[in-house]
Amino acid sequence: MSSTVSSRILSSARNSIIVLQGKGCLYSRYIPNRNKIKWKCGFAKGPLSPFVLSWSIDNVFTLKKAFRHTSTEEDDFSLQLTPSQINDILRAGEFSHKIHEFDGKNTNSVLKFESNQLAANTPNEDRRSAATCLQTKGMMFGVFDGHAGYACAQSVSQRLFYYIAVSLMSQQTLEEIEFAMERMKPVLPILQWYKYPNDIYQEVASLYLDHLRVFWQELLNPDIELGFSVEEALIYAFKRLDSDISLEAQAPLENEMMKNTALQVAFSGATACVAHIDSVHLHIANAGDCRAVLGVQEEDGMWTALSLTQDHNAFNEAEIRRLKGEHPKSEAETVIINNRLLGILMPSRAFGDVRFKWSKELQHNILENGCDVEALNIYQYAPPNYYTPPYLIAEPEVTYHKLRCQDKFLVIASDGLWDMLNNEDVIKLVAEHVAQANVQKPRMTFQKPASLGYMQSLLRHRKARGVSSYDQNIATHLIRHAIGDNEYGEIDQEKLAAMLTLPEDLARMYRDDITVTVVYLNSDTIDSYYKENE
Repeated sequence: MSSTVSSRILSSARNSIIVLQGKGCLYSRYIPNRNKIKWKCGFAKGPLSPFVLSWSIDNVFTLKKAFRHTSTEEDDFSLQLTPSQINDILRAGEFSHKIHEFDGKNTNSVLKFESNQLAANTPNEDRRSAATCLQTKGMMFGVFDGHAGYACAQSVSQRLFYYIAVSLMSQQTLEEIEFAMERMKPVLPILQWYKYPNDIYQEVASLYLDHLRVFWQELLNPDIELGFSVEEALIYAFKRLDSDISLEAQAPLENEMMKNTALQVAFSGATACVAHIDSVHLHIANAGDCRAVLGVQEEDGMWTALSLTQDHNAFNEAEIRRLKGEHPKSEAETVIINNRLLGILMPSRAFGDVRFKWSKELQHNILENGCDVEALNIYQYAPPNYYTPPYLIAEPEVTYHKLRCQDKFLVIASDGLWDMLNNEDVIKLVAEHVAQANVQKPRMTFQKPASLGYMQSLLRHRKARGVSSYDQNIATHLIRHAIGDNEYGEIDQEKLAAMLTLPEDLARMYRDDITVTVVYLNSDTIDSYYKENE
């Protein structure tokens, strides 16, 4: 990238904005803060409810304030970031966790995971979660990509794992939980959170718990046969949560905070990609255009990328066939327009987005019933060619993969990463990072006294051995390359600085929110499984 990168980006961005003159004001077609709310809300830090349904290692996670321009005026726009400032911005959202060993052994098929995210929207519309099921087996990792605001992604990231865990429980466990709830006694913890998905609205926590309870009560119905497979549980949980999101927005709630939150969740949307790992059994449930890719090291040492998801959008021929098959032939040319659902929405599967699911009459009745749509930033418009809803579903496509010793890591990320890097590039970057981390550190034995020349020699040797690295967290490493790579796959510091200092009203034009979670797999545990089951 040349030295004029900042001016080129700024000039290009300005030329891309259509500005309309009206009533003495300038209006841009890009509305960066459409999801900001005007009413105040309270937050509760901690578990889902006063009842102990979860145990969190990281209930409170504070991000460092990242440097960001809010003006596009030339005099205000500068790209003078030091390497330290760049690192502070990139590493602000880092999180990592290593699975604990017992008696010197890790019997889990997961060694550790590392995660990070970088916002383009203000606020960030992506969310991420990681937890262990305490009443059933397995760990879960999720990435949730919100659109039209963060509300839906926030809600799904907090609730979906509970729905999955409850779907996998035995009847006895569900009965014990319900028995405790009836008697206002402590409830068996359902999840152990490793990365809790941000704070939650205190006022709606009780609503979420009530609906989760209704869900497990229905599972206790004698007419419902329990014993779901993992695939069935994942599908059932996705669909049930989306149904609850829709019903909550229609319910006559007296609490204004609950009502406003329910409406924002339902009218915004979120795609979701969730991994459930139990021993060597890996299930991926995907609805939308997040993606999960497995890094595989073959016997000859070569690395390959094994995709475990398909993007649900207009570039997926199977999705186009599904959509056309669910609507009359008269709509064959209008269901997908300009590679978007009804010409508007990119993903063809998502939570929320009731604008593509409810009838026009229902939408009108809900929004006209004392709802301050302007304060909630809910835009009243009817999608064109809207005849036979629903056009959008939240049912996930589930992929099963039996882990092998050559399966080394799993990358789950929102489309902000995959827009910049392809599957093979991502796996290559992680593999190189792993190899670099495995390089044996040279012994730092110092001469006494240590001369300056001797210290310089040690530092050169350390650099040559590749011990030092930009980032210890692999998710940060991927984000750095996603926004900073030049045409040769090398980090261009000037481009990186430009991408990190774009003003809020321009950043989304050049990149999306990026969220990445990398799960490192335990080859020893996987190998032991096959030896024990020969």
